[in-house]
Amino acid sequence: MPKITALFWDVGGVLLSNAWDHTQRKQALEHFGLDESEFDDRHDMVVSSFECGKIGLQEYLERTIFYRPRSFTPDDFTNFMLPLSQPNPPVLKLAHSLANSGRYLMSTINNESADLNLYRIRTFGLQTIFSLFVSSCFVGFRKPEKPIYRLALDITQRPPEECCFIDDRALNLESAAGLGMHAIHMQNADQLRRDLQTLGVTA
Repeated sequence: MPKITALFWDVGGVLLSNAWDHTQRKQALEHFGLDESEFDDRHDMVVSSFECGKIGLQEYLERTIFYRPRSFTPDDFTNFMLPLSQPNPPVLKLAHSLANSGRYLMSTINNESADLNLYRIRTFGLQTIFSLFVSSCFVGFRKPEKPIYRLALDITQRPPEECCFIDDRALNLESAAGLGMHAIHMQNADQLRRDLQTLGVTA
């Protein structure tokens, strides 16, 4: 088996909690007393543009929430929204140790809007782990679309058999595996460490 030289990581659901998935959206809607079905209809129409960097957080909120007067401000909503992101300390520790070993190219492949992605990179020090961020908001493609994985391979110039992609969702992993990358379905830090060791990946 070829030696693994590059590790590609999902962020939400692996290194951190999700940024703005169903759970986080539900918390915010309940907190501000918003109608979930009304919001979901609007969210579904713009989420692709939001995560692909075609619209920013301000426009997203205007289209999904502030299309009519509210008793709270966009800043109120944003200040509630951002801290919903929480770290997964055991997985972050593992990723740090692998980065510090100097043996692997460390990159993300993740779906996130620019404002949330940049907030999470800064807040959780992800730039100290990863040298490359293949984020949907920067490249204009989202998982599980194959172009985002092909782009990661093209940018890094690594053959797929030397690459491992880590994600918590099966469909995202299937696309990576379809291109020849090794794929690990992350469930917890101990399981992830064992699966990486099976591939010969150690700190």
